Amino acid sequence: MSQTTEKRSRFARFGRWVAELVLVFVGVSAAFWLSNYQQHRQDAERRDRILASIEQLLQQGIQSGKINRAKQERRAAEFQRALDAGEMPPLQPFVFITDYSAGDFATMLQSGGNQLLDLETLTALRNDESVIRWGLSGMARYQKLSDELIVPNLNQDISFFYDPTTKKLRKQFEIYPEALQATVKFANDLEHTHTELLKRIQAERQFHR
Repeated sequence: MSQTTEKRSRFARFGRWVAELVLVFVGVSAAFWLSNYQQHRQDAERRDRILASIEQLLQQGIQSGKINRAKQERRAAEFQRALDAGEMPPLQPFVFITDYSAGDFATMLQSGGNQLLDLETLTALRNDESVIRWGLSGMARYQKLSDELIVPNLNQDISFFYDPTTKKLRKQFEIYPEALQATVKFANDLEHTHTELLKRIQAERQFHR
């Protein structure tokens, strides 16, 4: 009888030990799951904040870009029309001003975007930045040429810029209508890449909701 009681006691102790082990395992698993869940929620919220910020910047950029593009198109078209008509239109200093900062998107990505955003979105973002950088590089080149060739000679007679016989721009000033057309192309390229990136971001936000 005593042996049976002892066996039952051992079994009971073993049962309690197993139960305690299970409770510990369940507790650790629950804590781990809760931690992962909270981290996932935090990452999701941070991802959406980053995407929302970029989306807002893009919408503003597209809107202002359309207005700017329309102005540049009118300016380039009017100059080309006058040039083709032999009117020898005056040249103006070429100035390109932008509030774009390469650090805008970079700051957002450094805040966790590189780890949180979808690969397709990161690719579209870098493509957009590439178009911006190349475009701004071209605008800076034309502005430099303008500062060197046009600005110092604004007080010159129109014949300084044109051949009076042909009424065509002299060779060194042919960059002027080229620069005007380049601003239009840049505006078009930028609107296209901004729009594609905006679609990508909106699709990612929708997917993760």
